[in-house]
Amino acid sequence: MEVKQEELFNRWLSPPVEFASEEAKSAYKARVTRIKDAIQLRKTPDRVPVFPLIGFFPAYYSGLTPYDMMYDYGKLKMAFKKYVLDFEPDAHAGAIGPGPGRFFEIMDYKLYAWPGHGVAKEHSYQCIEGEYMKADEYDMLIQDPSYYFLTAYFPRIFGALEPFKKLPEPIHILEMYGGFTPVNFIFFGMPDVQEALKKLMEAGSIALEWIGHVVAWDREMASLGFPNFFGGGTKAPFDTLGDTLRGTKGIMLDMFKRPEKLIQAMEVFTPLMIKMGAGAAKVNGNPIVFIPLHKGADGFISNKQFEEFYWPTLKKVIMGLINEGCFPFLYAEGSYNSRLEIISKDLPKGKTLWGFDQTDMKRAKEILGNVAAICGNVPSHLLAVGTPKDVRNYVKKLIDDCAGGGGFMVMNGAVIDEAKPENVKAMIEATKEYGVYK
Repeated sequence: MEVKQEELFNRWLSPPVEFASEEAKSAYKARVTRIKDAIQLRKTPDRVPVFPLIGFFPAYYSGLTPYDMMYDYGKLKMAFKKYVLDFEPDAHAGAIGPGPGRFFEIMDYKLYAWPGHGVAKEHSYQCIEGEYMKADEYDMLIQDPSYYFLTAYFPRIFGALEPFKKLPEPIHILEMYGGFTPVNFIFFGMPDVQEALKKLMEAGSIALEWIGHVVAWDREMASLGFPNFFGGGTKAPFDTLGDTLRGTKGIMLDMFKRPEKLIQAMEVFTPLMIKMGAGAAKVNGNPIVFIPLHKGADGFISNKQFEEFYWPTLKKVIMGLINEGCFPFLYAEGSYNSRLEIISKDLPKGKTLWGFDQTDMKRAKEILGNVAAICGNVPSHLLAVGTPKDVRNYVKKLIDDCAGGGGFMVMNGAVIDEAKPENVKAMIEATKEYGVYK
């Protein structure tokens, strides 16, 4: 575990790029080391790291729209580069977030409305929650998740893949004997299925082109001295089911009507979530795995339900990632005030980073400070409508309350889209000024 994690941190420290200068190389290593020291709880870093978690902010800052970012890769890279070089955070979140608009068009994506398609070109995308998995489909999901996703879930969220509903059950394609073999391939000869496959190939080509631009930009930023904070991402099994499969209403009912099936499905998802996060981290050579937490927040479920349904499989994902050498970054959206004692007793020391949105940070430091690093809480509304003085005062108080002994990073509580540039700059500059350890 320790050896694997250090190997990943060392790969993060030494990316496969040619640095633009010795100064850039030194700055890159200093930034990664600062983050590493802050989150591992082994050393006190030279100062508190600062990492704004941004969404479409670079678009607005550069005079562009979110639509521009999703349809013009040149503008996408220019805007994100301008943000990083002008603001000089300790890390960036990559340019992967907006995604390629043409991909979503070709696939007839149903899960989100995106700029120019369901929302104005000037606004961010919006999740369209629904019951994309039916209550009576748990057995099908549990028995064979891959088959379920291909023939039930994907056709519902991608209109282009609706013909995949016709894919025969796996039991029908187990035998590849002589004349029976061609029968198993009839599905792929159907005209509507072939059309769906063509769209899939076209969408795949667009995705490949887009990720090429994203990776090239990421390497350029590394060469200039700025690391990408994220190595990979995954989710809590409860959220995987509750966000885009059963939906909020569906999973809340499932806790009462079919709790055994819900738990069984989450257990099926657990090793898949571990593999998803660890696999990306190993490919990218960065141990930090992002886990946004949604439906475990205060007000969604009780502490009893959190301990019965949400935490057990999430804890297994956390420990599975740690065993693979990864460093889970759990981003607790909403408030987690009532969960702090629960999570603190089960965490290994110096192996997780917790980002908090609306949680009492002073209390979080008191409860978690000996076992986990914490970050977050700078309010989005403050960055959007406050003044630089307001932001500086808020950051200074966070540092006073949470930075003692290390184990703290300054970060916003929710993703930054529309905010005053002077306020984002104040957040970064205040951290660099007040966050120095003496």
